[in-house]
Amino acid sequence: MSAPEPTPGPAVVTIDRIDPDAPRGDRFARLRVALVRALVAAGLGTMVVTATALIHATGLPTAEPTSPRRALEPAQTAATSATVGAGSPQPATARVDPGWVERVAAVTAIPARALLAYAAADLVLDAEDPGCGLGWNTLAAIGAIESAHGTHGGARLGDDGRPRPAVLGIALDGDGVAAITDTDDGLWDGDTTWDRAVGPLQFIPSTWASWGADGDGDGVADPNQIDDAALAAARYLCHSGSLDTGDGWRAAVLSYNRSESYADQVATTANRYAQALS
Repeated sequence: MSAPEPTPGPAVVTIDRIDPDAPRGDRFARLRVALVRALVAAGLGTMVVTATALIHATGLPTAEPTSPRRALEPAQTAATSATVGAGSPQPATARVDPGWVERVAAVTAIPARALLAYAAADLVLDAEDPGCGLGWNTLAAIGAIESAHGTHGGARLGDDGRPRPAVLGIALDGDGVAAITDTDDGLWDGDTTWDRAVGPLQFIPSTWASWGADGDGDGVADPNQIDDAALAAARYLCHSGSLDTGDGWRAAVLSYNRSESYADQVATTANRYAQALS
């Protein structure tokens, strides 16, 4: 995220840069972006997404913005009426059909626990902000690029939605990155001098202070917990306006990270997830 954030602890994985599977700015990410642009220039860059009866997948622009193609949303359980947030009687993930998660995880290679969080956030935003048009695959693409779905550097995403060891970005000390002095007294990132991006969706503590969400219904908004982070990211993206157009989608992603190559990587990854279901 331009200004986005796991919980600090004795063991952490530090992210220097991120791409869909590893740190941002990785040389292979740049090669992928160049390939995508070459395909677009050759007239081969349009991704066609086939709708299924179970999935809300969005075909997204990889270079010049175009109108996204959308399909159906994640399959839901009967538990769709709960209010999600602090004090919620049940977590957002209770809305998502476990069978849907199993099937989609198998064809996309997204870890099931991470996919559950992205799908839950999608369904919550469909109810909260029907005009947003955010697809779960955009959240999944961001999660892949930011932290490999909470598994960067050998971390493992637990059943509780927390990566272990925790995943932290480098100190935002102005050395090749933005300079952001500590805003959380080290609460989330363990650093009392500089802020660091935190968790599976790499929120910066100052951003989390404004956008933190309680997706797992435990009464605590924690950027290290993937249900919380995915819901916060979804609300942050939708705050930019509708993602139903190419321009709107790209503006939302650029609000998360002001890098054109980042937006290209997210689009490519999101389209790959959507195509896996066609």
